[in-house]
Amino acid sequence: MKKTLITLILFCIFIFSAVPVYGASERETREWQEETVYSIMVDRFFNANTKNDIDVNTLDPLAYNGGDFQGVIDKLDFLKDMGFTAIRLTSIFDNTSGGYHGYWINDFYQPDEHFGSLKTFKKLVQEAHQRDMKVIIDFVTNNVSTEHPWVKETTKQDWFNVKTEINNLNNQDEIENEWVNGLPDLNQDNPDVKNYLFDAAKWWINETDIDGYSLPEVNHVPVAFWSDFSKEVKSEKENFFLLGITSANRTVDSDKYVMAGIDSLTDYQHSENLRNVFATTNQAFSGLNDNKVQNPELQPQFFDNEMTTRFTSDIVKNKQFPGARWRTALTYIYSTPGIPVVFYGSEIALNGGEIPDNRQPMNFRTEKELIDYMTKLGEIRNQLPSLTRGSMEMLYEKDGMAVYKRVYQDETAIIAINNTSKSQNVTLNNDHIEGGKELRGMLNGDLVRSNDDNQYDLIIDRDEAEIYVLANKSGINLTLIGSLVFVYILFTIFIIKVRKRRKE
Repeated sequence: MKKTLITLILFCIFIFSAVPVYGASERETREWQEETVYSIMVDRFFNANTKNDIDVNTLDPLAYNGGDFQGVIDKLDFLKDMGFTAIRLTSIFDNTSGGYHGYWINDFYQPDEHFGSLKTFKKLVQEAHQRDMKVIIDFVTNNVSTEHPWVKETTKQDWFNVKTEINNLNNQDEIENEWVNGLPDLNQDNPDVKNYLFDAAKWWINETDIDGYSLPEVNHVPVAFWSDFSKEVKSEKENFFLLGITSANRTVDSDKYVMAGIDSLTDYQHSENLRNVFATTNQAFSGLNDNKVQNPELQPQFFDNEMTTRFTSDIVKNKQFPGARWRTALTYIYSTPGIPVVFYGSEIALNGGEIPDNRQPMNFRTEKELIDYMTKLGEIRNQLPSLTRGSMEMLYEKDGMAVYKRVYQDETAIIAINNTSKSQNVTLNNDHIEGGKELRGMLNGDLVRSNDDNQYDLIIDRDEAEIYVLANKSGINLTLIGSLVFVYILFTIFIIKVRKRRKE
């Protein structure tokens, strides 16, 4: 019986090893363009430690709701299973009363007491790294809270720009030197301010081993500061990432910030284009690739964040079903050049209007249909280098139906997205991809073989998408079938012997 069991195990191993695995060849070091980022507002995510529930009121959207570091730790496996390879946390630094969002900073060297201790945050980073996940946190450089000790110190009055509210958002000088929403605006031209921020930023890197900073209101701070800042922080850790978060709904010249060392910047116009296309059906994809940025593979691909209304609200306004619209939308950002940045709650199509309605608490007791779809997307994105490193070519595009190609080395992926109101049929020929092969669907298991004319006929139902991999035609695998039969016989013999031994 023992020999039979060993033989059974060996044949099972043989069979599983015979199943083709795409993208399984030895990869180079994972680059930032290969990350899939889950963006979290700590206070609104998950409350796992009620001991730090200070002034918590879950009925008040402007009060602390209880989310904490331990809550993030407890959900890391949930995020990992969905395919996320990095998390981004909105500002975690100590805030003045009511600063649940993290942007009213009171101390650059302490975490907010509502979120937990420095020790717990270090544990969060360690736990993420053990799961091969990176951690990005907000580092606010533009302002502090009105109650920050510096505001009252007479020796530090030159640490701030003169108190004047911005009147003209098209005037870059005003944007960089005047106050926003009454918050004391830091003077980054002051060497003392500059050095303090440099030291604090480097301290968090060395103390906690984080992997990157997201930089809120990046366009409110002089480019010269960012040039020095990027050199300082990147000297502390190899491959450290800087993500610039521009003012909501503002278009900036990204090139000058990239030249200053910021790796990637949010583009709200691109995000708005994405929302317009995917919040309803039958919208042309043509405008989605009009943006010309230096490093498109590093551009954040996002539909919403902590500063915007929820994408789901657009879908509802268009009287569409959120699950269907989110599926096609996510398929696009997961399979085109750029870094998907998914705001917490998107996996359950969380709705919300203007701030603070867009920052509702995450709900983990909900249906899993969209979560399962995102999990599959994440699995495929992590499996196929062509989706993160490959070239991009649009093969067909018309009124919400798009087919495009990603190629990396010897791997070719074909992505078909039907964001229309009816089924679509698209034919690809030798001008598009090599004939005489087959397209194997990774999302839904579709299989399309080239016909006698070396053409591929893709039939995609409405609200559906498929990610295909180009492969050699497969016939009847007699070896595999024979092996399965043999394993079944061995398993039957094994069961018979077990029952016989029990009787004896």
